[in-house]
Amino acid sequence: MSKNTMKLQGRQLFEKIGKPTKIVAPMVDQSELAWRILSRKYGATLAYTPMFHAKLFATSDKYRNDMWCSLDGDPTTDRPLVVQFCANDPEYLLTAAKLVQDKCDAVDLNLGCPQGIARKGHYGSFLMEEWDLIHKLIKTLHDNLDVPVTAKIRVFPEREKTLDYAKMVLDAGAQFLTVHGRLREMKGQKTGLADWDIIRYLRDNLPRDTVFFANGNILYPDDISRCMNEIHCDAVMSAEGNLYNPGVFNGDEEMDVDANKDKIFPRVDKVIREYFEIVKHCEGSQASRIAMKSHFFKILRPFLPQHTDIRSELSKMNAKIPFEEWDTKVVKPVEDVVARIFEEQDIEEKDRIIVGPKELWGGHYKTVPYWRCQPYFRPVNGVTADKRVVQALENKINEQSLNSDDNEKKRKAENELEMPAGKELKV
Repeated sequence: MSKNTMKLQGRQLFEKIGKPTKIVAPMVDQSELAWRILSRKYGATLAYTPMFHAKLFATSDKYRNDMWCSLDGDPTTDRPLVVQFCANDPEYLLTAAKLVQDKCDAVDLNLGCPQGIARKGHYGSFLMEEWDLIHKLIKTLHDNLDVPVTAKIRVFPEREKTLDYAKMVLDAGAQFLTVHGRLREMKGQKTGLADWDIIRYLRDNLPRDTVFFANGNILYPDDISRCMNEIHCDAVMSAEGNLYNPGVFNGDEEMDVDANKDKIFPRVDKVIREYFEIVKHCEGSQASRIAMKSHFFKILRPFLPQHTDIRSELSKMNAKIPFEEWDTKVVKPVEDVVARIFEEQDIEEKDRIIVGPKELWGGHYKTVPYWRCQPYFRPVNGVTADKRVVQALENKINEQSLNSDDNEKKRKAENELEMPAGKELKV
């Protein structure tokens, strides 16, 4: 029996790794070892590595040592784990994948990165039109790797084309399919809500035994269960939602938000200290050391505008500064500020989480105190993405209403024209 026939297939693999439902997305320089460990402590049940460049990983010792260390994929702290590569050459991809296949549960091909660097390097979502190449990349891993291959895709504007695309990816050998419900053009300031309708369309029209993950629109913990209920997917992946609040994986729709706020909207001082200690213990993980400053800024995003002195100190930090200095100039000052806040007499009232009414996009806004982790709504020209999307939904509803009114008027006019003279319309 060949290795390929012994290799776990989709459902077998999914069951072996515990049927995970909450997934840390692969993010460039952001889903590194220390962050994966923290996210698992806050409820993540599967994690992907950052996107690695297959050719560099295969050929550059420096790149590989910067991105990967002996603790990555450790069976006690960093599993289940999927290692993701971007690539446009099957041989480099296979060489890179073989270097990590004994430290992970699967290898993923990135077909979703929409950034300019992916356009320049000819990988990620900029391979979407090259189906023969994509098929060859996946099949090369499927035929020659000891662990399964998976894939993460973006959608086309056309549903049928996206479905054909997904079927091709599965036919090539992908055992999990992750669908990010945004177009390639939807990035940065052009990012809007992911299209759950097209994700559901794919789920409904692909073979039922397909292991299917959804990605997009996860801002609050209850969005995960809402997404699973609407799409009927096996699991939900989060990128930005997880980066700004690792507690996004720690709740569900039935949970009393205010009573469980320490789990799902953890205090920034607690998260910063916990994450900082994890980075310190990830010896040899250069990726974790380098990513720490970026993670600090995201965790502390609602906090820093209120305490600009700490923001100023954080902006001076870098990966070469000793941990002791990070502790005394950033971590401890954050802890001291929050400790003083919690000494205030009315803190019980101030520290409440307030859940708003149901919005057009299906979820509920939450008012969260600035000393707690919370989602980030990216502003464009002073207007946050969520408000732009709500306005677009309102416009769509108004347009549908107008079209409905026009159709009703047209129908009545046609009935009047067809009615014989002298006859009354009976109801």
